[in-house]
Amino acid sequence: MATQSNQPQSIHDFTVKDAKGDDINLNTYKGKVLLIVNVASQCGLAKSNYTELTQLYQKYKDQGLEILAFPCNQFGSQEPGTNEEIQEFVCTRFKAEYPVFDKVEVNGSNAAPIYKYLKSAKGGLFGDGIKWNFSKFLVDKDGHAVDRYASTTSPLSIEKDIKKLLEKA
Repeated sequence: MATQSNQPQSIHDFTVKDAKGDDINLNTYKGKVLLIVNVASQCGLAKSNYTELTQLYQKYKDQGLEILAFPCNQFGSQEPGTNEEIQEFVCTRFKAEYPVFDKVEVNGSNAAPIYKYLKSAKGGLFGDGIKWNFSKFLVDKDGHAVDRYASTTSPLSIEKDIKKLLEKA
């Protein structure tokens, strides 16, 4: 079956905005394992998730792991801040060194294209919609979503899956 050339084939086909509003072409992450997470500073899951995401990043960044955090205010209005406030919170309180991007929507007609792609590639247990903050998508070095984890799945519990992808040639 021929694929349509206008359909994205991988995460690397997307350009997103960083927290400063600059375009970031995700093909710069070719060859990296990505953990893509929708984040929210005021969520009850923030402390544990941010702490564990930082631990994973510290441990595996030199082996090719990148964590891409996309703030989202769609769940309980738990990310009301500006990009600057979000960046300050994540970097100061949780010592995050991974990129935090522009605030996005992950569901609905205004969902960011990258999230439309991720959801179509890896539907959830109860349909495609993202259910809450800190949903996670694991993406291989070729830019394909290989797994999806619920908000309540702790980042450290998926370490074995990350290691498996990092070890692949």
